[in-house]
Amino acid sequence: MPPRRRAPAPGPAPPIKEKTPRQSALAKENNISAATESEIKEAFSLFANSDKELPSPNLRRALTALGVPASSASELQDLLDAADPEDTGSISYAHFVAVAALKMSTRSEESQQREVEDAFRLFTSMGAEGNKITMGCLKRVARELKEDVSEQTLRDMLLEANGGSGVGRGVGLKDFEGVMRRAGVFR
Repeated sequence: MPPRRRAPAPGPAPPIKEKTPRQSALAKENNISAATESEIKEAFSLFANSDKELPSPNLRRALTALGVPASSASELQDLLDAADPEDTGSISYAHFVAVAALKMSTRSEESQQREVEDAFRLFTSMGAEGNKITMGCLKRVARELKEDVSEQTLRDMLLEANGGSGVGRGVGLKDFEGVMRRAGVFR
């Protein structure tokens, strides 16, 4: 009779590896991240019909939902021509991804900067902190969102955003933009 194996000694649990979504072939083909494809897929599904196709008139709505509306009627027509080349009245998911990826990649640097500044102002508004996101700003936002966030978590957020320069230093616009880029909001 073989000897019994002993149970392993209890120790620290191995860290749980966070799963990151894999980039699909369609995402690779259109040079977009898995997160961007997920965002595109969500917009597509909002307006797709039961045949899993997007009716051509809904292209404008779907692009607007993504935050990249056509800038003019002629641009919308060009996008429709590219997304529905056979003029069937329906747009396949693959064609929509191609058009949406193109629109998202051409979003102007100026509009991205404006979005960063607007988001930054949401954190710093109504406070006397000046041009920095401080512990007080984060507490106010958490309170307004009715989120129960520990002070240690808020402190860690500040340190992560400002590169460990200290909680009292706060987070400036450049650091905030860096966080947004690392989070994949902008490339």
